[in-house]
Amino acid sequence: MKIICIARSYPLHAAEMGTSPPQKPIFFLKPSTAWAASGEVLYPPFTQRLEYETELVFRIARSGRWLSPEKAQRVVDALTVGIDFTARDLQAELKAQGLPWEMAKAFDHSAWWGAWLPIYPEWKDIPFQLYRGETLLQIGYGRDLLFSLEEIVAAASHYFTLEPGDVLFTGTPAGVGPVYPEDALRACFGEREVGRVYVRS
Repeated sequence: MKIICIARSYPLHAAEMGTSPPQKPIFFLKPSTAWAASGEVLYPPFTQRLEYETELVFRIARSGRWLSPEKAQRVVDALTVGIDFTARDLQAELKAQGLPWEMAKAFDHSAWWGAWLPIYPEWKDIPFQLYRGETLLQIGYGRDLLFSLEEIVAAASHYFTLEPGDVLFTGTPAGVGPVYPEDALRACFGEREVGRVYVRS
């Protein structure tokens, strides 16, 4: 399993990060060890600013390489809501030095996703949300993606052979922010809760 992520795929998130929206999808990878399968995330000792990025996540069900957008959607079979955890202070430090920033994105327990759901025809118009307790932290819609799902999957397949069991994080909308030790987070798709995350010190 590999975790394929896209950066700056929502224009308002690019703006809040002080960057411009890209002209084409930009990808980075997380290893399988990044998956917080238990729903528990250990707060890393190398950051003072761990942040959530709530995202729509799609499951790859069929192999594919060099796909066209017309064929791309055939390889995905389910969606859910996930969190791309980011060590924001470390990322900023690495960026300032012109260095790769996988250490700030691909560390252990830096990726979580909830229960898989069918890809409803109206999925783009269903809100996905992250809560801390009853407090809404972030909300987004697939309709606001800079690139369509078909374009994202096709572009990813030009760089990485897609394999069953891979997951695709499609980027975060505006509204990212910090998490803290002992936070209890819950992710929803529409009115349905898909899972919970606990941040441990």
